[in-house]
Amino acid sequence: MNFFSSIFTSRKSIVKDNISGKNIPGHVAIIMDGNGRWAAKRNLPRSAGHKAGVESLREIIAACIDLKIKHLTVYSLSSENWKRPKKEIKFLLNLFIVTLKNELKLLESYGVRLRLIGDRASIPPEILKTYEDAESKTAGNKVLNFNIALNYGSRQEITGAVRKICRDVEEGRLKYSDIDTDIFSKHLLTWDIPDPDLLIRTSGEYRISNFLLWQISYTELYFSRVLWPDFKRNYFLKAIKEYQKRHRRFGKV
Repeated sequence: MNFFSSIFTSRKSIVKDNISGKNIPGHVAIIMDGNGRWAAKRNLPRSAGHKAGVESLREIIAACIDLKIKHLTVYSLSSENWKRPKKEIKFLLNLFIVTLKNELKLLESYGVRLRLIGDRASIPPEILKTYEDAESKTAGNKVLNFNIALNYGSRQEITGAVRKICRDVEEGRLKYSDIDTDIFSKHLLTWDIPDPDLLIRTSGEYRISNFLLWQISYTELYFSRVLWPDFKRNYFLKAIKEYQKRHRRFGKV
């Protein structure tokens, strides 16, 4: 199946789907949850849920391009997920490699720039090389910035930023009095990515799960009971419509 095939439409679909062209979020972050429960409900192995989840991601990427959303960040594998059964982790890592290699040319052709966010030091070498090759090949693309949080944990990211700032102060590159929220943000893994406007979590869970804790301080949150493999374009558009109803004050009146 081609990456976008029939699910990629055109700008005209915004009118068809009753989506206003105004107040489109610039950055959407997604906690893709529910693959295992989706498979269990069908008496299938968890691996089947992960495979089905890839199809949903295809649709969401296509919808982001269609709506001209500039940034999409997905929680692919948290730093805590390594505690899962080794068989499942092995399957997931292989799925990452196969999917990315199969879809890379189409990502490039549609102007998608891929970026890996996470602790690269402990990512298996083959996985890391696959992602870094994709980063290099798509570096010049500007239609959609697709950020994959792999081996990512926000507390670890924040701790790492503190270490970097301490080192910069110690080595004279930064003064203690210069440290503010902007300086701190520039030491995060997302230093050149705007904070999310909308965070979506699927499967009916109401947790953030150590995802972009610093970055979502003023992000609109949207929780869906739909399991990730079933979270197709229509559910994504529902979340966008809900976002468009909200009035973001950023602490102001």
